[in-house]
Amino acid sequence: MPPSPALDALIFDLDGTLWDSCGSCALAWNKVLRRHGIAFRDITAEDVRGVTGRPHAECIEIVFRGLPRHQIDLLVADTMVEDNLMIEQHGGELYPGVREGLAHLAASYPLHIVSNCQAGYIETFMGWSGLGGLFRDFECWGNTGSSKAENIRALMERNRVQSALYVGDTEGDRQAAAESALPFVQVTYGFGKPLPGVEQAHTFEELLNIVT
Repeated sequence: MPPSPALDALIFDLDGTLWDSCGSCALAWNKVLRRHGIAFRDITAEDVRGVTGRPHAECIEIVFRGLPRHQIDLLVADTMVEDNLMIEQHGGELYPGVREGLAHLAASYPLHIVSNCQAGYIETFMGWSGLGGLFRDFECWGNTGSSKAENIRALMERNRVQSALYVGDTEGDRQAAAESALPFVQVTYGFGKPLPGVEQAHTFEELLNIVT
């Protein structure tokens, strides 16, 4: 079902929805492994892509399952920092149409980001991409330790948003929207598999057609 014409904000997931930074994150995770002399295979972008969308600590626990707890804790702490540094240098890949599409949407709606990323990651995305000026506000797991649904509701409350649409790419995004009583549009070009029974945009241009 198309979103309500009374929509007063758009809230976006970040990874798999606006860009893909998995290559840079893989470089960061391998750098942390070498720094601490932790014996593990090389991490690939596909490893990162397979867990993206979860809180950062959970991503590390899944990819590095089997390592001792103290090494997992070390990797969680250091990769949160190293990810941001690596992305600041190497950036990520904006999906086709995102730069122009966000500028178009920002002329009609307040734009926001809610992600399960670590603290500082959204700011790094905004600085690298030059898109920071298009967004009114953002929230993430790294800032609050809260779930995506809780962060969506907190962002809406402080911005006095009454009727938002959440845009994401995974089942977790759909669930967060449902828990926040928001309509949801899935972009199918990201990391998640197409979900039955939800509004879908196969390109960012299709998303524009849905919400404008």
